[in-house]
Amino acid sequence: MITQVIHDARKIVIKIGSNTLAKADGTINPEFMKDFAAQCADLMRQGKQIVVVSSGAQVAGVSTIDRWARKKDIHYRQALCAIGQVELMDNWRAAFGASGFHIGQLLLTKEDFQDDHRTLNMRNTIFTLVDEDVVPIINENDSVSYEEIKIGDNDNLSALTAILWSADLLVLVSDIDGVYDKNPKEYADAKLIETVADLDALRGSISIGATNGFGTGGITTKLEAAAKVTAYGIPMLLANGSRPRFIEALANGSQKGTVFLAQEDL
Repeated sequence: MITQVIHDARKIVIKIGSNTLAKADGTINPEFMKDFAAQCADLMRQGKQIVVVSSGAQVAGVSTIDRWARKKDIHYRQALCAIGQVELMDNWRAAFGASGFHIGQLLLTKEDFQDDHRTLNMRNTIFTLVDEDVVPIINENDSVSYEEIKIGDNDNLSALTAILWSADLLVLVSDIDGVYDKNPKEYADAKLIETVADLDALRGSISIGATNGFGTGGITTKLEAAAKVTAYGIPMLLANGSRPRFIEALANGSQKGTVFLAQEDL
């Protein structure tokens, strides 16, 4: 199923979480970014179009100014994101540049998706970038967001982006292999659920753990993202980004994950 949805998809949104982007010490991982960009470049040379939704502004900020790492004041966190976003984009520029591709940055808030004029401009910008083989890198504008205009996590931001762009597939890259019947980090006998056709039934049959690590999301936000995109006929894949050459492995069927089927496929 994973091999098929990747093969069938021309327009792919890939969301990279903070846990995937960070090393064990909490700093940014440029080696991962370069390898990921090279795999995206391979897909693009096969005729696919890629949009990346990237977390990691705070992680990159800590990599730059580590003395702010433990500050919890909102002004410091927003300032850290402002610093980190520059570092994050510089790393993405270098990573995709090594494979011969340029990137473009879009920083968004919930308001952007609620205003028709902004939505049209966002859509046109994304289409123009990908048509010219430039990779859009999208993140929430954490330095200016507050509760009323904050999406809050990049799982849902990537779902909104996939719907806006009329994508063929959304891929959420995480630090777990997919959805399990219970938390695999707590239970050794947890079983991977490889295909999800009924989200409501899934919610009633699994144990949802708490958010962990550097990210703002958890399995709850991933299920929210799946509900959004599958309702629009877009399948979603949840996969582990810590595996070697994980995009290639998913495409050739050697790595497992969880596929959420689009409602029109049911």
